[in-house]
Parts: sequence; structure tokens; C-alpha cells
Amino acid sequence: MAPAPERHLIKKYANRKLYDTQTSRYVTLEGIADLVRDGHTIEVIDRDTRQDLTQVVLSQIVLEEEKRGPARLVDAGADAIHERGQALLDYVRKTLNVPGELVNQVERRRSDLESMVDEAIERALRRLRIPSHHDIDRLNGRIDRLSAEIRKVSANGVKPRAGKRSR
Repeated sequence: MAPAPERHLIKKYANRKLYDTQTSRYVTLEGIADLVRDGHTIEVIDRDTRQDLTQVVLSQIVLEEEKRGPARLVDAGADAIHERGQALLDYVRKTLNVPGELVNQVERRRSDLESMVDEAIERALRRLRIPSHHDIDRLNGRIDRLSAEIRKVSANGVKPRAGKRSR
């Protein structure tokens, strides 16, 4: 009978070594992958800063698994390895996935914040009497329309008359 899944706290040291506090020994990425495949929950933290590194380490494991490719599955235990690899990928996906609604909410807030910043910059530029990007675009459009009108009038042989300059 297999042991019940456990929670493993892995501490990552400055020298990049990984220490499993559950078993009180150093562990490799492959060892962590085996723990995940066996259904254990892991958490990886930086020993000094206490920063959560679980997603980073799981991503490294997935990259290593991908590098090895399907050639690893050639031996007689291919089905077992495939199932264990799939369990690892499922665990990583579950751990790394952010709910879609949260992503949408963050995007909306970011967009709202950008709009607020744009409006504040626009107001500040107006107060300082500095033309904004929008003002310059409007002026360029006006210049383009006037240039087209001048070309049109010149093409018809009519000389443009001198008039008031518009502001």
C-alpha cells in the first residue's frame, strides 16, 4: 500500500540547492517531480527571503520534461511514465492557472488606470499650454486637409487668395 500523499516544504538555498524539510534531505528537480507524480503537494520557498518559488520550480521541471521528449516513453513502462508525467502536468497547470475572471478584472483595472493617467496628463498639458499628442494629431489633420485643398485649387489654375489666417 502506497503512503498517503503529504505536503512537502522545499527550501531553496542561495547555492541553488533544494532541501525537503519533510524528509530532511536535499532533493533534485527530478525528486520534486517524483513527489508531484506520487500525488504529494509541494511548496518551494527561498530560504532567506521566504519568497514563494513553487511556480518557478514547477516551470523548470516541465521544461526539463519537455526537453527529454517522447523518447523517454520508449521503454516497457511507457504507460506508467506517461500517467505519472500527466499527473505532474495536471498539478502544474492547476498550480499555475489563474482564474479567468481574475485575469479579466486585472485587465479592466489596468485599462481604467491607464485612462485615468492619460486624462491627468492631458489636463496637466492643457494647464501648461503644451500641446498634447491629440492636439498635434488634430493640427496635422487640419494641415493635411488645407494642403489637399491648395493642391486642388492649384490644379484648377486658380490662384489661392490671401485671406485671414484661422487659428
